[in-house]
Amino acid sequence: MNTVTVTSRVHFGRRGHGGAKQLRMGPEPALVPPGRLPRVTRLMALAIRFDGLVRTGAVADYATLARLGHVTRARITQIMNLTLLAPTIQEAILFLPRLESGRATIVLRDLLHIAAEVNWKRQRELWCELRQKRGISE
Repeated sequence: MNTVTVTSRVHFGRRGHGGAKQLRMGPEPALVPPGRLPRVTRLMALAIRFDGLVRTGAVADYATLARLGHVTRARITQIMNLTLLAPTIQEAILFLPRLESGRATIVLRDLLHIAAEVNWKRQRELWCELRQKRGISE
């Protein structure tokens, strides 16, 4: 009798919470870094996504987004006001460090008054002041 040896990388993954283990070929997928994304980071990404949906015509308007998301039009407006921030601030929000524990240092309320400022230069000044006040480094 001949013996054959096969060498391959596999990993065991789960489908859903408490799902059955499945043998999958290939290397193990990259691990998600510890911690969670700040809420304002998720809202910024959502605002950018919603803006794209409205611009392409996939969704008619903000009222439709509110209806689909089961939130008020006022809440959609708050989220969409994040797109009024200077691009450098939007990028900084998207790349805020993950939270290991505790509360986020920057919340939506902090950003709404900055977004209300029309001048991007002034927005950047307010953003720097907020970061210094909250002890967030560049």
